[in-house]
Amino acid sequence: MDTTYSVKTSSLLDFDRKHLWHPYTSITNPLPVYPVESAEGVRIRLANGKELIDGMASWWAAIHGYNHPVLVDAIREQAARLPHIMFGGLTHGPAVNLARLLVECSPEPLEKVFLADSGSVAVEVAMKMAVQYQRARGFKEKNRFLSLRSGYHGDTFHAMSVCDPVTGMHGMYKNILPEYYFAEAPHCCFGGEWDPGDLASITRILQDRHSRICAVILEPVIQGAGGMRFYHPEYLRQVRSLCDQFEVLLIADEIATGFGRSGKLFGCNHAGISPDIMCLGKALTGGCMTLAAVLATAQVESVISSAAPGIFMHGPTFMGNPLACKTAEASIKLLFSSDWQTAVANIESQLIKGLFPLRPMKHVRDVRVLGATGVVELTSPVDMAAVQREFVARGVWVRPFGKLVYVMPPYIIDNNDLRTLTQAICQVVERIKTL
Repeated sequence: MDTTYSVKTSSLLDFDRKHLWHPYTSITNPLPVYPVESAEGVRIRLANGKELIDGMASWWAAIHGYNHPVLVDAIREQAARLPHIMFGGLTHGPAVNLARLLVECSPEPLEKVFLADSGSVAVEVAMKMAVQYQRARGFKEKNRFLSLRSGYHGDTFHAMSVCDPVTGMHGMYKNILPEYYFAEAPHCCFGGEWDPGDLASITRILQDRHSRICAVILEPVIQGAGGMRFYHPEYLRQVRSLCDQFEVLLIADEIATGFGRSGKLFGCNHAGISPDIMCLGKALTGGCMTLAAVLATAQVESVISSAAPGIFMHGPTFMGNPLACKTAEASIKLLFSSDWQTAVANIESQLIKGLFPLRPMKHVRDVRVLGATGVVELTSPVDMAAVQREFVARGVWVRPFGKLVYVMPPYIIDNNDLRTLTQAICQVVERIKTL
């Protein structure tokens, strides 16, 4: 290896260790980080020349892989024309074109689009919409939320307040965050037999507390970072009916499930329902830019606008960023021009084939697959640093958390790379007993 290059990399890592805070880590006792030189397709190229097959799609966002020419061209063209302009009092083609696409592809009757910065901000926006909607209706006391245990909705303060209150990652903020209501997570698995008893908890809370509840917020079909659980679509259908019965809004957090991850374009499509408000992010731009969107019905918008102050009270500085909107437009069109359903179905088949052999292991609690998501749940938490090194040594990028070793790869991954990915997971999970 070139000595100058090696020294440069060493200097980079040294500064990183001393000064950079990575997600969910300590600077004092840091986890190892791996300097990246470039990425192409499904491969991440490290500074030392080693290539890793990416099983994470950059936290589930890079559905087309890396450096896709369609997205790169969109970014280059828009950057040369208009990289940013304030959205207050101004508009532009990329925002309008993106909103048109989102309205066309989302479940009816969602038709009002608010463009935000990130997934967590989208959840904050949706929650503010729900509170302001109920106030505009004259129900100021309806200002509480009902969420599901094992749910995850983001890291900003109000988003954290509707994450799982016990097993979530934010226990230290208890008694500081607003305290809301939590229904038991559904136990009926996706593809399993439906048990109406799953509705007992959420039904009881709505019956007792509906006069205080402005909205139910949940992740459709797949509960993501709160546990990577896949639940029965009938639960979602029934919750939609309960929300209508008790006059509370339904917020669907599709930040992780949106744009095909579960095998349907949106998680809600599995149940054939539409929420009152829907949050989108992650794969919205194909993982190239930070952007989120909140879609609402005309009913939600008109009620909010009908009462003082007559406007929706939110407006991020980078709202409707043209560069991000153009990238999102290109990403959605790229998805629709591909046979993404077949690609996701093939990933599902290969993940089942590659991961299900782990089921008999004593330290494996469960193995589950839905769409382009595969999960190995262990009986004990993993040693993150040790497991990460094992994966990198095998030429794959998989980042577990807690008891979960999971993959959500780009849709363009081929069978050979999927086989390498699942074989590495099997090898590492088997070795976890001795790490």
